[in-house]
Amino acid sequence: MALNEASARSLIDALEEPSLIVRGHIVMLANPPARTLLGRGVEGRDVRLAIRHPQALEHILGERSGDVDVIGLAELGRSWRLNIRALDGHSVLVRMIDRSAAVSAEKMRVDFVANASHELRTPLSTILGYAETLGEEGDLPADLRIRFGSTIREESMRMLQIIEDLMSLSRIEADRFLAPNELVSLDEVIEIAVANASRLRGASQCELLVDIVADLPSIRGDRSQLLQVVDNLISNAVRYGATGPGSKVRVSATKTDGWISLTVTDYGPGIPREHLPRVTERFYRVDPARSRESGGTGLGLAIVKHIVERHRGTLEIKSIVGEGTSVTVRLPAARG
Repeated sequence: MALNEASARSLIDALEEPSLIVRGHIVMLANPPARTLLGRGVEGRDVRLAIRHPQALEHILGERSGDVDVIGLAELGRSWRLNIRALDGHSVLVRMIDRSAAVSAEKMRVDFVANASHELRTPLSTILGYAETLGEEGDLPADLRIRFGSTIREESMRMLQIIEDLMSLSRIEADRFLAPNELVSLDEVIEIAVANASRLRGASQCELLVDIVADLPSIRGDRSQLLQVVDNLISNAVRYGATGPGSKVRVSATKTDGWISLTVTDYGPGIPREHLPRVTERFYRVDPARSRESGGTGLGLAIVKHIVERHRGTLEIKSIVGEGTSVTVRLPAARG
């Protein structure tokens, strides 16, 4: 298909993705997204200076149609698919389709499956080992048999909690585009969550300080999910911030300009700065050994993040090593 320059310019300018028309080895035309990506002076230059990928250049210079996946075009680590189509005997159209989001999503899916498998395999291996010993050794001392049985129960409960959290995440994601519409009193939710916290490991040596402003407005939301948010934030603070007798965890709720802010603060060891951007990832653990020992599943903050997003709110995590961690959730107050 032969094109004059005006027709060719109209063609590539109509394309949203970065696009080039190459004749021989020269970039004849580049649309605005391509000039932004490869530089404003890309037109008239040798295509081999703009696209440094042997397989892609083989198609372009050979005027052959085909699709080529490229990593690092203009930016390191970014993934692209070059859609190369011959226009006539001398020119090719090169469309650069950004696949970074799709590649990242696929990596997250693979990592999630691997992490979930690992998290479930660890307690399952313990259960199988202890169960086999109980089944094969008929003369085990009573105290050892009781200890094995207790371990099996604890590891089974841990697996059950992981599965329940995964199912909860799945439900939250399925409803993420459905705005919740129930009027929820946050102070009542906090009261229930504080009562629930008394059953946590380590709660007996931790003092929960609750500070809620008077006349706190209601929130239009999902009551059970909001309870999950407060439960998870308080349980994290108790598990990782209550380091010994006399520990304190502060729970506060305030209202400002149509927003309600819930803040849970502990005064424990804190989180190093480099971990903060990743603590809401599924199964991400700052200290894997301590997290498992405390009974955490590694999914709590991921659940909090998704629920807050569904409620059109914001999540902020601040931490100073040696001083503690503060997590703030801001949610829009109900109107009318």
